[in-house]
Amino acid sequence: MNPSFSISRVLPFVFVLLWSTGFIGARLGLPHIQPLTFLLIRYIAVLICMTGIALVSRAPWPQGGRQWLHIGVAGLLVHGLYLGGVFMSISLGLPASVASLVVGVQPLLTAIAAGLVLGATVTLRQWLGLLLGLVGVALVLSDKLGQEFGAQALVPAVVALLAITAGTLYQKKFCPVFDWRSGAVAQFLPTTVLTGVAALLTEHARIDWSGELFFALGWLVLVLSIGAISLLNWLIRHSNAVHVASLFYLVPPCTALFAWGLFGNTLSGLALGGMALTVGGVYLARR
Repeated sequence: MNPSFSISRVLPFVFVLLWSTGFIGARLGLPHIQPLTFLLIRYIAVLICMTGIALVSRAPWPQGGRQWLHIGVAGLLVHGLYLGGVFMSISLGLPASVASLVVGVQPLLTAIAAGLVLGATVTLRQWLGLLLGLVGVALVLSDKLGQEFGAQALVPAVVALLAITAGTLYQKKFCPVFDWRSGAVAQFLPTTVLTGVAALLTEHARIDWSGELFFALGWLVLVLSIGAISLLNWLIRHSNAVHVASLFYLVPPCTALFAWGLFGNTLSGLALGGMALTVGGVYLARR
């Protein structure tokens, strides 16, 4: 068996598992800190880590202002606006499950836009898989959708949905290939500056430095912003946009499983059936 072939089959699902823990980290950290301040500290830590890794390993840096610009714009969309929208919506009272469902529309939105932006062809089997996946996600989260929340909490989640979709397509079109070490610095540098300005203008600096906050920050920096984002960049480079986007359907079911194991959240028979439907839909979309 070719080792590289087997690894390429496993990495997408490793990405899903790591990405799914982001909502858990948000749930642990946000009671102790405001969302943009939380993200600002996270981004600064990522910049320090990745700059050190890039310098020590002598990674090649982006060549020319155009490449820095494209990588930076992709970072602003995928990290700054997407994560900022998700964290703000949760802090405003939107249940994490509903936020993940809103963002879960991304594969369908990506499939629609991929044909226009990238000239990609989406097959009938892929459309069927995407639709089944969306239905499955809705079933997984069906018992959470009756919770009341203000409309203002939904707006940042919609912004996050549009940002992650646009960011994935933008990166695939304009900067699909770059070194993951120096590229992370190019992505997070403008994201940190923009988030810092927004945090200074809209939030106060009061932070409850609890053990939960330290754990959430460490996890989100090392596992999400370094591990999962590096895998996402690899997937965008080696897969088409619809394949990458379809993986996000697996995030809400995995998040529900993590919440069940960590917080004792219940899983109904309908939710379990929805998970099976989601897996089947992703399988069809990625064939």
